[in-house]
Amino acid sequence: MNATTRQYAARSANWQSDLQIGFARIGQHFGRQAMRQRALDYVTGLLSPIERKTSWQLSEAVNRQTPYSLQHLLDRARWDADAVRDDLRTYVIEHLGEPDAVLVVDETGFLKKGRHSVGVQRQYSGTAGRIENCQLGVFLAYASQRGRVLMDRELYLPKEWAGDTVRRAAAKVPETVEFATKPQLAQRMIERAVAAQVPFAWITGDAVYGDNRSLRVWLEQQDLHFVLAVANNQYV
Repeated sequence: MNATTRQYAARSANWQSDLQIGFARIGQHFGRQAMRQRALDYVTGLLSPIERKTSWQLSEAVNRQTPYSLQHLLDRARWDADAVRDDLRTYVIEHLGEPDAVLVVDETGFLKKGRHSVGVQRQYSGTAGRIENCQLGVFLAYASQRGRVLMDRELYLPKEWAGDTVRRAAAKVPETVEFATKPQLAQRMIERAVAAQVPFAWITGDAVYGDNRSLRVWLEQQDLHFVLAVANNQYV
C-alpha cells in the first residue's frame, strides 16, 4: 500500500460520511434509488486514489464486478445535470461564500485516443502544453479565504463538431447546442452566477478571455470588476 492509499484509507471514514451528507442534497435528481446509488458510486470512484479513471477502474474501486451500471449512468440514464450544478452552487455559497471572493474562468483539456467522444479533435490543450487529440471544457471556479472549488462548467464544441450532424447524432448532442467560443461559454457561466446572487468581488482569467473585446465590454456594461490577462499586441 503506497503513501497516497494509506492516507486515503486513514481518512476514509470521515470522508465517506461527508460525501453521504453532500450527496443527500443532489440524490433527488437521479430518480430511482438504484440510479442514485450508481451516481454515488461514480463520485466515490472519482475521488478515490486510483490513477486511471476509466469505467472499469472506477467500478473496481467501488467493488462492482462490471462497469455496465456506471456506463448506463453516463450514457443512457436520464438525470438533470444542470439541477445538480445548481445544488452544488448553493452548497458552495453556504460553505465558502464571501463578499470578496473571486470568480476564475479557465479551460482545460481531456486527452483522448479516439474520435467519438463529444467535441474531441486535435486542438491545443493547456493541460498538455501542445496540440493533442482532446476534449476541452471551460470552467468557472470560486475562490475565497475559506477555500476554492469548481462551480460551473461548459463543454466546448468545436465548429467542425457543431456542423457535423452525423457525429452529433452519434454522440447524442442536443439539437439546441450550437457552436460558442470559449469566452461566450465563460459569459454564460458568469451570468448564471450573477443571477444566483453568488457573492464575489471580481473576476479573473487568462488571455483567452482577456483578448475577447466582447466579453470585456459585457463585463463593463454589467458593472462587474475584472482583471483579465491580455496579449502584448492588444489595444486598450
